[in-house]
Amino acid sequence: MQKENLDCDYLIIGSGAVGMAFADTLLAETDTNIIIVDKHSKPGGHWNDAYPFVTLHQPSAFYGVNSRQLGDGRKDKSGLNKGLYGLATGQEILDYYSTVMHEQFLPSGRVQYFPDCEYLGNGYIRSLHGEQDYQVTINKKTVDGTYFQTSVPSTHTPKFDVDPDVPFTPINALPKLVNDYSDFVVIGAGKTGMDAIVWLLQNKISPDNIRWVMPRDSWLINRETTQPGMEFFKQAIGSQADQMQALAEAESIEDLFVRLERSRALLRIDKSIQPKMFHGATTSPLELTELQKIKNIIRLGRVTRIEKDQIVLEQGSVASNLKTLHIDCSASAVPPREILPVFQDDLITVQTIRTVQPVFSAAFIAHIEATYTSDEEKNKICSVVPLPNHYTDWIKVTSANMKNQYIWSKHPGIREWLIAHRLDGFMRMVQSVKKYNIPKMLVLKRLRDNAKPAVAKMQKFLHELESQT
Repeated sequence: MQKENLDCDYLIIGSGAVGMAFADTLLAETDTNIIIVDKHSKPGGHWNDAYPFVTLHQPSAFYGVNSRQLGDGRKDKSGLNKGLYGLATGQEILDYYSTVMHEQFLPSGRVQYFPDCEYLGNGYIRSLHGEQDYQVTINKKTVDGTYFQTSVPSTHTPKFDVDPDVPFTPINALPKLVNDYSDFVVIGAGKTGMDAIVWLLQNKISPDNIRWVMPRDSWLINRETTQPGMEFFKQAIGSQADQMQALAEAESIEDLFVRLERSRALLRIDKSIQPKMFHGATTSPLELTELQKIKNIIRLGRVTRIEKDQIVLEQGSVASNLKTLHIDCSASAVPPREILPVFQDDLITVQTIRTVQPVFSAAFIAHIEATYTSDEEKNKICSVVPLPNHYTDWIKVTSANMKNQYIWSKHPGIREWLIAHRLDGFMRMVQSVKKYNIPKMLVLKRLRDNAKPAVAKMQKFLHELESQT
C-alpha cells in the first residue's frame, strides 16, 4: 500500500456540521492550514444518511457555518411552520456543505479534504477504498468532530428483535412503502418519531390507522421562542424572561414545569401525562396540533421484540399483524457519552457549550482556540453543557448555560464576537434594543430582575436532585 506524507496545523476528524463550523472559524481567525477527514464521500456528516423528508427543527439561521448563510432568510408562508423562519431540508443542507467545501474551503489553499477515508490515530489516514494511505505530521492539534456519534435510523441497529416476516423498516424507506400498507406503528418518541407521524398525516393516512410507541413523553421547545428576527423579540427574549421568572417564583420542581408550560416556553403532547424526557426537540404549535391527533399511543416502555402477531414491550404487549408496517424511529440521535475536557494537550474534543447547539459550540470553541493560550483558561471558558435526557435535566442545562454566559460576559472580546456571530443571533437581538423602545426595555428589565433569584432557586432544585440520586 502506497503511503503519502502530509503536513498540517490542525487535523479535523469529520466533515459534518461540527467539523465544518470549527474549520470555518479557524480559517477566518487564523492563518493555519487544515486537513479534514471523513468516512462519507461528501461533506455533511450524518445528513448523508438522513431520511428523505428530514428538515432542521430549528431555524436555518442557527445552522451551518458562520461565514455563509444557510437558506434564504425567509419565513414559511404555508405548512406547519407557517409564519416562522424556514427550516432547511436534508438535501439543502448537503448542497450547502458541498458549496462551503468546494467554493470556500478548498479554494482558500489552506484546506485539504479526504473523503472516503478513516482516521486511525497517530496521524494515520486510511482510504476506505484501498487507493492511498497517508501519514500526517500534525503541527498543532487534532480536533475530534465526531464526539456526538450522531445515530440515524438508516445506520442504526435496533435494540430489539424482529421476527423475519414482520414488515419492518427504518423511516428512510417509508415513502416507498407507505402505499403498500393501511396500518402503521411508529416506534420512538423523539424528533424522528414525530417527523414520521407528521409525514404520515400529511400524506392522508388517518390518525386512526397510526399507533405510536412512546416509551416516555417529552417536553418540547416551542419553535416560536427560537426565532432570530427582531419581530420575534417578544417570543424569543420574552420567553427567556418568562423562564427566569418561572424559576424565580417556582415553589417546587413540578411547579416550575407548570409555569414553563403556562408561558409556552415548553410544550407537551398530552396534558394529562407528566413528561419524563427532555432532549431539546423543537416543534411548532401547528405541528403539535397534528401530533395530538394520534390517540392510540402505546405507553408500555421500550419494545423488546416484534413478533408476527404482537409487539412485546417492557411492561406488556399489544396485538399486531403482518399487514401493519412497523417504522423504526428508535435511534438515539446523540447517545449519552462521558464528558471530557474540551481542550486536552494536543486534542480538542468538541462538545456542547450551549444546550443542544453543537454547531454554535464548535464555532465558539474554535474561536477560543484561536484567541487564548492555556488549556486551563480555555476549559474555564468552554465548560461543557451536558446533553439533556431526563426532564429535570432542563434545570441542569439551564444552570450550565447561565454559568457560561456569565463567564463570557466578563470578556469584552467574547461579547463582541457573540454579537457579530451569525450562529448566535440572540445576543445581537438584545444589543440592538434602543433605550426609547419601552416595551422591549421592560422585557430586558424583567429578564435581569429575575436572574439572581432564578439562580438561587436553581441551586435549591439542583441540591434536591442530587439528594435523590
